[in-house]
Amino acid sequence: MSKRWLWMLGATLAVIALVVVTAVALTPTPVDEPRAAEQPSVDFSSQAADPPFADEPTRPGYVGLIDPEWVSRAAQQTGIPKLAVLAYAGAIVRSREVYPECGIGWNTLAGIGLVESDHGRHGGSVIGDDLRVRPDIFGVVLDGGETRNIPDSDGGAIDGISDFDRAVGPMQLIPQTWSSWPSDGNGDAIADPQNIADAAIAAANHMCRAAGEMVTPDGWRSGIASYNNATTYGTAVATAAQRYADAVDG
Repeated sequence: MSKRWLWMLGATLAVIALVVVTAVALTPTPVDEPRAAEQPSVDFSSQAADPPFADEPTRPGYVGLIDPEWVSRAAQQTGIPKLAVLAYAGAIVRSREVYPECGIGWNTLAGIGLVESDHGRHGGSVIGDDLRVRPDIFGVVLDGGETRNIPDSDGGAIDGISDFDRAVGPMQLIPQTWSSWPSDGNGDAIADPQNIADAAIAAANHMCRAAGEMVTPDGWRSGIASYNNATTYGTAVATAAQRYADAVDG
C-alpha cells in the first residue's frame, strides 16, 4: 500500500470529543431492562483478522483500500451484502488510525449492522453503489414510552424530527453520537449517517473511545455496552460476529 495515498486518506475529519450516548436499535430496548449478570458466551479475546489491502485503491475513500477479491469471498461466505462487507472493512482501516490499540474487528461491526438494520436492508432499503441506503432508515421516536426519553438535540437536522431524537441510518446512531463522529468512509467529502461506510466508522470510533480496547472479553463487552447495554443485545451481536468470523477463511 502506497504511503502517499494512505497519508492523503488520513487527512480526513479530525477526532472530536465524544458525547457518551448509546445507539438505539430499530426494535427498542425496554427502558427498565436490567443488564443481567451473565454475559455473551462468545470469547472475544481476539477479533477476526484485518481484511487485506488492495494492491492499488479501487475507489475513493477507506473502502477503496480493501482487496475486492476478499470482499467478494467474505460476502459469499457470510451472506452479508458485498457493499456492507466493504463498509465494515473500510471502517477498520480508519479505526486503526484513530485508535490503534482498540483492535475492533470488521466482524463485530457486521454483527451490529445485522442487529440494527439487517445490513442496511431494513424496511426494504438498499445500499447503493455510493454506499448510501435508500430509502433512509430511521428508528423509533425516543419519547420515553417503551424507550428511553431522549429530547431533541439536533433540531431535526439529522433525524428529521424536532421534538425527540431517534436513531438514524444502517448503524442506528442517535444524533448526539453522529455529531461526535461525523465520518467519510467512501471519499465523497460528505459525512452522512445514512451512508453505511460513514456510519460504520462512527460506530467503530464510538465503541473504541468508550472501551479503549476490544481484544479482551471485558473490553469487547464494554464497547458493545456503550452502544447498547442490554444483555440480549450483546448476546445477539456476539453470536452474529462469531459466526461471521468463523465463516471467512482468511
